[in-house]
Amino acid sequence: MEENNSKQNNNSAQSQNNSAEKKSGGENRNQNKNRSGNYRKRRYYGNKNYRKNDKQKSEQKEENRQPSNIKKFNFRKVSIVIPLLNEEESIKPLYSQIKTVVDKISPDYEIIFVDDGSTDDSLKKIKELASRDRKVRYISFRKNYGKSSALNAGFDKASGDAVITMDADLQDDPAEIPNLLGKLSEGYDLVSGWKRKRHDPFVKRHSSKFFNYMTRVMSGIKIHDFNCGLKAYRSAVVKTVDVHGELHRYIPVLAGWNGFKVAEVVVKHHPRRYGKTKFGVSRFFKGFVDLLTVIFTTRYIKRPMHFFGFFGFLSFLLGFLVNGYLSYEKIFHGKAIGNRPLLFLGMLLIIVGAQFFSVGFLGEIIVHYTRDKKAYSIKEKNI
Repeated sequence: MEENNSKQNNNSAQSQNNSAEKKSGGENRNQNKNRSGNYRKRRYYGNKNYRKNDKQKSEQKEENRQPSNIKKFNFRKVSIVIPLLNEEESIKPLYSQIKTVVDKISPDYEIIFVDDGSTDDSLKKIKELASRDRKVRYISFRKNYGKSSALNAGFDKASGDAVITMDADLQDDPAEIPNLLGKLSEGYDLVSGWKRKRHDPFVKRHSSKFFNYMTRVMSGIKIHDFNCGLKAYRSAVVKTVDVHGELHRYIPVLAGWNGFKVAEVVVKHHPRRYGKTKFGVSRFFKGFVDLLTVIFTTRYIKRPMHFFGFFGFLSFLLGFLVNGYLSYEKIFHGKAIGNRPLLFLGMLLIIVGAQFFSVGFLGEIIVHYTRDKKAYSIKEKNI
């Protein structure tokens, strides 16, 4: 009897414990459920905010994107040639940007500033940099000789197997140097920058478009921006191409006609921060005349008769046809031709044609007796 009572008491206590455990378990599950619901809600809205912040950060990164990943190249030494005129405010910021980029891609480099007769403190700023950094070198002209002379002097002193040129006005971005060297390492000899989006005055932008179009048509070199200051060269190019007068605009043309491979890459262009532009309307007309000079000196300097002979033959042929027509009128129709202006035009064309031929013959004689430079460029040799 007592054993049965004790068993009943144990069973009731155990059932009470089980019910209490179920109740507490249900409460715990409800609490866990509420916690997980609140956690999921916080995670949802939190992730939504995070995604919004990430999107803003990615847009900001895209705006601050560097033109290319910094990597090393197989060039032994890189020379950076910078012609300048009255750019005292830009020199130190430009130096800092160049050093930041080039330190990561080449252990051996040099920065050559060519002061083209500046009248401000540009030379003083350059000397301060050169006193602190042995990689900075400089050339200073007594007066302003022009950008072509400055480039020529820099090319003469450049010792790198890869040469970069850029302007000192901070409109060319030094962060584009890896892009240029990367394209150069693909086997090209000259890589020109293309300022697809330009931050220049209206007149300069549109005159440059017309100038580049005409140069592309007349030269056959298929790039979009011949006069971009940001370029990369192999040393063979800068030691071969003769840059004088105002021919710095046509270095890609001169290089292409000497057998070098020319390419281009799109580069970033910034608005001018300091100073004022050196662009003038007269430079457009000078550029067109220089284009004619380049075409003549590269295509016909060793065969002038081909140039003068063509125009001489054309003029002589037109004059002969005009006078032949007048002779026909005189002989078969008995018309008077002595006072007709067409007669004088035909005679003038024949005389001009003969003069063109004479100049061509004289040019051939001069070329024959003054051959002091080879008319070819050697890429490789084993002799």
